[in-house]
Amino acid sequence: MNQGRPRSKRERERARQDRQKQKMQKRDEARVRRAQSPERPPGFDPDIAGIVPGPQANPWGEDLSDLYADDDSESDAEESGEKA
Repeated sequence: MNQGRPRSKRERERARQDRQKQKMQKRDEARVRRAQSPERPPGFDPDIAGIVPGPQANPWGEDLSDLYADDDSESDAEESGEKA
C-alpha cells in the first residue's frame, strides 16, 4: 500500500476529505450536464439505437459462398464413389 514514509492520521484524513470534495464536484457537474441535455423520447435506449433485427451483414465483407460450394462438391464426389 504505502511504500514511503508512514502517513499520519491527520494526512490521511485530509486526503479523504479532498477525495470526498472531488467526488461532490463531479456529481454536481454531472447533475448540471444531465439537466442541460435534451430530453430523450420515451422508450429510447441509446445502447441499442441503430440496431436492425434480422440477419446481419458479414463485417468482413467477404462472400463465403465459395466455401460452401467446395463442401458441396466434396459431398457429391463421396456419394458417387469418387475422391476429389
